[in-house]
Amino acid sequence: MTGKILEGRIALVTGASRGIGRASALGMAQAGAHIIACARTQGALEELDDDIFAATGKHATLMPFDLADGGALERIGPAVYERFQKLDIFVHAAATLGSLTPVSHFEPKDFNRVITLNLNAAYRLIRSLEPVMRFSDAGRAIFISSTLASKPRAFWGAYAASKAGMEALVRTWADEVDVTPIRAAIVNPGPMRTRMRATAYPGEDAETLPLPEEIIPLIVDLARADKVPPLETIDRREWVAPTA
Repeated sequence: MTGKILEGRIALVTGASRGIGRASALGMAQAGAHIIACARTQGALEELDDDIFAATGKHATLMPFDLADGGALERIGPAVYERFQKLDIFVHAAATLGSLTPVSHFEPKDFNRVITLNLNAAYRLIRSLEPVMRFSDAGRAIFISSTLASKPRAFWGAYAASKAGMEALVRTWADEVDVTPIRAAIVNPGPMRTRMRATAYPGEDAETLPLPEEIIPLIVDLARADKVPPLETIDRREWVAPTA
């Protein structure tokens, strides 16, 4: 489907233990990239590594950490540089849903946790990874967002605010690194068959939703060194795969 168009590229993926992050990691590995897989759960990362090895004959680099651990996030960039001397691709798929409740009913600690994991972690990762991405000839940073970032709805206050903030942060950063080889992209995947979606919509028939693997062609295309991603948020449902 994609060939080895990412051969020789180093790609770090957060939220790689399941859902869109896992699919992105596996898809980019199949396209030739070496994957640095990041998530909280070591066991789930090892399962991903088994699947990557089965598909490619190569192992991933596993890097378990918690997005709430700011110190751990700060150490990622230097660790990647020490091992690989560069980072070509960064896919930030990790996020938390938080509670679906009226804004006025949110407990401060619960609201702050959503902001910490969905917005502050994006800032800490950009801060940590930008220096090592500058050693790439064509750094590509891909952030998974949501329709709620631009169209918030009742009871989704913390999640919507965190994603809107993340999009503003990424756009600002993209403007700042425009003079470097780094380019950023924001992706709205739309509804997909993920654990987060099932938690938010427990009565929904998951069989009617696309699997996370359907986002792979888009992620691989955005990660390519020979293409520059668009500035506007990319909706997976409207994206047309290249013919060649």
